[in-house]
Amino acid sequence: MTSSAAPRRRLLPALLAAAALAAAAVLTTAAPASAHDELVSSDPAAGATLEAVPAEITLTYSAEILAEDGATQVQVTDETGASLAETAPVVSGTEVTQTLSPAASGVVSVVWRVVSSDGHPISGDFTFTVPAAAAAAPTPTETASSAPSASPSATTSETAAPATTPDATDPATAEASDASPLPWILLVVALLIVAGAIAYLFVARGRRGAGDGGSTGTPGR
Repeated sequence: MTSSAAPRRRLLPALLAAAALAAAAVLTTAAPASAHDELVSSDPAAGATLEAVPAEITLTYSAEILAEDGATQVQVTDETGASLAETAPVVSGTEVTQTLSPAASGVVSVVWRVVSSDGHPISGDFTFTVPAAAAAAPTPTETASSAPSASPSATTSETAAPATTPDATDPATAEASDASPLPWILLVVALLIVAGAIAYLFVARGRRGAGDGGSTGTPGR
């Protein structure tokens, strides 16, 4: 009994180690198979600002893309929603190329959908910007022709200005300037002073006459 149990105890750790190695090998092999392909880069890049719409867009993936009919789709639209894709996308190994129409400006949207090497469809989107062309500056001829239009108004204002300025030599103006109310005010004040002085003299004389009369009518003792 003892001699047969010892080999079994020695065999058990070996079996456990073999099982662990087998499980690790299975997990290591299954991990790459479960990972899907992904977009590695694009030309133009996401968020780029370009001077004009490029002739084509190139999408590069981490593995070869399935080139079945209808499996690869690339939609490119401008700000109005108009499509810029002229032809169907072309798949070549890990790259997908889409030809574009150059007549567009603003934000350009790219939406793609492909089937990865493991048969699983993947998709994504990004944008890039094409600024609108600057408006043309006015020609010097137009600027020169529009400049003289301001001269007549300046001449009119200059000729109209003297009409509002009073003439110092005009008799009517001189009379208006001489007709100041100050002399009349001074005259009224002087009359009031004279009238007050006369009234004061009359009152003073009346008081004196009353005093003299009183002193004369009283007999002396």
